[in-house]
Amino acid sequence: MPNLLVIAHAPLASALRQVAEHTFPDCAPTLAVLDVHPGMCAEDVETSARALMTAAGQSEWLVLTDVFGATPCNGAQRLAGARVQVLSGVSVPMLWRTLCYASQKPLTELARHALQGAVTGIVAMPPLPPDA
Repeated sequence: MPNLLVIAHAPLASALRQVAEHTFPDCAPTLAVLDVHPGMCAEDVETSARALMTAAGQSEWLVLTDVFGATPCNGAQRLAGARVQVLSGVSVPMLWRTLCYASQKPLTELARHALQGAVTGIVAMPPLPPDA
């Protein structure tokens, strides 16, 4: 079972952990977060993330980051490899879908479910009628 790591601009990663624990109260052992503060560079993010991953003792990771091309993502990309998959655009639907399947799916399938959660979580809402 892969662990999850959310890397995002502060305080988004910590806030997403709180949202995750609200719905999945037992997710704490498999969910790590890294808030990226102003002044951190991609190398700092990579170093901090590797320390979190080593401390957790897990070999497979799905890393979710906020914005493609920004410092959190650039640092996360340095982690990518056979046992670490990185996805950008983290959202609550993506995170919840990931947590829903985290204990059941191998890393590659889990990443597909995370992507599906992100895509299906975007819904254009029609306006409500004036009398609603």
